[in-house]
Amino acid sequence: MNPIFANVETSVFETMSRLARERQAINLGQGFPDAPGPADVRAKAAEAVVDGWNQYPPMMGLPELREAVAAHYRRFQGLALDPNAEIMITSGATEALAGALLALIEPGDEVVLFQPMYDAYLPLVKRAGGAPRFVTLRPPHWRFDEADLAAAFSDRTRVVLFNNPLNPAGMVYDREALALLARFCIEYDAIAVCDEVWEHVVFDGRAHVPLIAIDGMRERAVKIGSAGKIFSLTGWKVGFVCAAPKIMKALAKAHQFITFTTPPNLQSAVAYGLAKDDSYFAAMREGFQRSRDRFGRGLAERGFAVLPSAGTYFLNIDIAPLGFSDDFDFCTRLVEEHGVAAIPASAFYVENAVKTVVRFCFAKQDATLDGALARLDNVRPR
Repeated sequence: MNPIFANVETSVFETMSRLARERQAINLGQGFPDAPGPADVRAKAAEAVVDGWNQYPPMMGLPELREAVAAHYRRFQGLALDPNAEIMITSGATEALAGALLALIEPGDEVVLFQPMYDAYLPLVKRAGGAPRFVTLRPPHWRFDEADLAAAFSDRTRVVLFNNPLNPAGMVYDREALALLARFCIEYDAIAVCDEVWEHVVFDGRAHVPLIAIDGMRERAVKIGSAGKIFSLTGWKVGFVCAAPKIMKALAKAHQFITFTTPPNLQSAVAYGLAKDDSYFAAMREGFQRSRDRFGRGLAERGFAVLPSAGTYFLNIDIAPLGFSDDFDFCTRLVEEHGVAAIPASAFYVENAVKTVVRFCFAKQDATLDGALARLDNVRPR
């Protein structure tokens, strides 16, 4: 067995979801909505699977979808991308991340990672032969500065893996922070692999700024997006990869030998969805923002210290003011004694973990959120 995977412990998501099933708890741990997603997009997928092409689509993705991705990013982010040379469709963003890391890392290359981070990052970096270097982010603002980057970058840095908006923190990095990161990428000749799957799930009037749009990054950034997050269809696993032609050639080879292609009916439906009117995307954000505010108010009314959330499906609380010091113990007690599943943020760290932050997914129906809040009325230290 390869030790990188054989020695990986059971994920905290699986652990908490199992406990939620056993205790018939309300599961606010895993990050998925409990609504079915837009009916017209789902109908297009059904229509395409019945009446459309169901054999291998082109390896790089259906031309109609690559053109739709280019048009979408031109409309919302001002990017000029060549759909024939700079866009590829993958079976989800995780496949895109895996392919990018396998294509760009040689054994011994250093990879800068920002923790807390998506749990797939580190195993994928190690399997590609990369040596991780960590930038540790801390609540409530989750910011990094020049000293943080200077301590992580070196002459051996080849790749930076950067998630913006940031799961689990709900942080959205602005142009100033991106310019600082770009300066280090340019100085150390590193390629940035940008996990931007939450790019449309941003709140309070914010607009996502892609790192690839920052001066000097057009030829050294890989932009990764997700139809699953844009349309609240997390099971569809349709990802978008954007990069300059020189980088894309290597990424395409990795994709060719991982999944090769992605279901054509889903690609057709996503192409349709990306061209939807601006009102859809505005309403989607407004809906999630309303759920964030509803759940956040309920938590605050019950005495929880609620941390800011500028994007994603997630809201965090600081459990230290309540007298708790171990987020894993808190989450275990929460599901076993109160019937609500959440995720300890320490699970998103490798070292120097913050152990007093707990993540909830608020991308749920009002009844689900209200039911969870009712169960949180009497959460107190023993």
